[in-house]
This record gives sequence, C-alpha cells and structure tokens, in this order.
Amino acid sequence: MRILLVEDYYPIGSGVEAGLRQAVFTVDWARDGQEAHLALSTTNYALVILDLGLPKLSGMELLKWLRHSGNDVPVLVLTARDEVTDRVGLLEAGADDYLGKPFDLSELVARCRALLRRSQGRSVEVIQYRDIAVDPTAQTVLRSGIRVPVTAREWALLLQLLSHQGVPQSKSRLEESVYGWQQEIESNTIEVHVSNLRKKLGAELIRTVRGIGYVVEKFNGI
Repeated sequence: MRILLVEDYYPIGSGVEAGLRQAVFTVDWARDGQEAHLALSTTNYALVILDLGLPKLSGMELLKWLRHSGNDVPVLVLTARDEVTDRVGLLEAGADDYLGKPFDLSELVARCRALLRRSQGRSVEVIQYRDIAVDPTAQTVLRSGIRVPVTAREWALLLQLLSHQGVPQSKSRLEESVYGWQQEIESNTIEVHVSNLRKKLGAELIRTVRGIGYVVEKFNGI
C-alpha cells in the first residue's frame, strides 16, 4: 500500500521511510507542505503521515485543506506538542491519530496498520480470503496453511486487490499502489505480477475486467 510521508527533518524522514519500506509499504516522501499538496492532488494514497512544522505550507493548513476538499484518507500526525488542547485541535481538524515525538518506529508502523485496518473495515490484521491468509505484520502469505513466497511488488498488488474486494482496480491505480516516485514502471509490469500471483495462488483469484483492470471478487466468508 502506498503511503505519503510528509516530514522536512531529514534524520526523522529517512528513518521513517526506511522503516516503512522494511514493513513492505510503498512510500513517497515529501519534504515540505507544497510538495505534499501537489502529491495529494495527483495521487491516491492509503495513508498520510504528517508532520506539523513544515516549510511553505504548515501541516495543519495541509490537513484542513485535505478535509475541506473531501479527501478522507487516514492521517497520522507526528507532533512534539503534548498539551491536551493541541491534541484535541488536531483530532477536530481531521486527524485520525497522532504520535508524539520522539517515537518508536515499531509503534509508528503498528499505528499505520491499525489505521489501514479501520479504513478498510477490518478488525483483525490477517486478511482471510477463502484458503488464502495474508498477514501484513508477519509479511506472510499462506495458501491452505502452506507459505507461498511472493515478491515485494506482488505483495503490494495482492494487498491492494484484497483490500478492495469487489471493486475493479484500473492498471494505473494498481501501478500507483505498487510503485513510488522515481521508480520506473515497465509497460506490462502489472500483467506480469498478476500472472505470477495467479500461478502461485490460483488462476481464479484475480479476474480480468475487460477495459478496466482487475478485481478480486468479494468474499463474505461463507
């Protein structure tokens, strides 16, 4: 899943970016508010991690613009402000969660996963789809209890499709979820990843929607 990290302080930003990538997230890192504004205007993100003290456009201004524009992407705010009134103000402005600085990277990743679960209407971390179990925390894919090796991009594509069951995903939307900034995308890369996932997890898992893209049909667990 693709996350936008908005942080101008390099030591924090580089550490968070590395930690998120290790947790198999696709990450774009914006260093100021205007860069983040442009990114949010042109790209769909599953989550935004937002620092408040940004140059060019403050984090609070960015958050208010985001909500006034009708964008309901989950936002996790990183803040050094510890007064109750500050935290209340963040939540009322549209933040979904906040984390005080300094913070532990493992807690940040856990909060990101919790926000993503909530936004997808899930109460548990493991995504169960028929005989397939995907565990974002352990970064494993099991089929009938047997571990199936997948690449990082196959993983990102699988999560995008399973998180939007019943909703066809266009090729461009899937590319957005799998590739970050400055990553070269080959013309048939999504088709290759889909083909590989079908071979590993069953040809019936991902259906081609002609003229649109791909979909995993909604599964009600029965």
